[in-house]
Amino acid sequence: MNRCAIFDLDGTLIDTPRGLVTTFAAVFAQLDLPTVDSATIRGTIGLPLPSAFAKLLGVPEDDPVVTSCAGLYRPTFRRVVLPAATQLVFRGVYDGLRSLREDGFVLAVATNRLIAQAEELLTAAGLRDEFAVVVGSDQVAKPKPDPESGLVVLRRLGVSAQDAVMVGDTTYDIGMAHGAGMASVAVTYGVHGVDQLLGAEPTWLVDSFAGVVAAVRECA
Repeated sequence: MNRCAIFDLDGTLIDTPRGLVTTFAAVFAQLDLPTVDSATIRGTIGLPLPSAFAKLLGVPEDDPVVTSCAGLYRPTFRRVVLPAATQLVFRGVYDGLRSLREDGFVLAVATNRLIAQAEELLTAAGLRDEFAVVVGSDQVAKPKPDPESGLVVLRRLGVSAQDAVMVGDTTYDIGMAHGAGMASVAVTYGVHGVDQLLGAEPTWLVDSFAGVVAAVRECA
């Protein structure tokens, strides 16, 4: 029987929220746009990039300024975050993922990051080889919290929802898990707070990656 653990990327495996705040701010500065406070920027992490910029700027997603921001985001992120990627991996992730694979779990990533960006970040962090499948937001019609990303992972791996668990730091991840019919582990060290996560009703709530490993073994 195949058992699968699906992971969110930003705020779950890698502490990119720190770098993302800096990246968003740098993009706004390059376009002479008003500054946005860090807490507000962090609140959009987990959304698809156009949705995040539109929400922060208070404009529709098809506004030209959103297109401009999205166009600057990747080169700015590469300059700011990628060189520090290994330093941003959360404590316990390297050993924890290896332990789960040794236990027979197939590992995957489902992220609202574009697939090219996800592959780039995972490679820079030295994590890409841990995962059999990576699904980005541009590979599905509807990204998280829609269940499609999770269902694509399950289909590619030939795993049933009953034998899978989703691990993430936002309500979008937990919503995806509910929609796909799988268990979920919410981590409190990422973007969304404890109250938000509890409101989404995850199967488990943990505060460390060691807790993730224990919960995944229990869930699946």
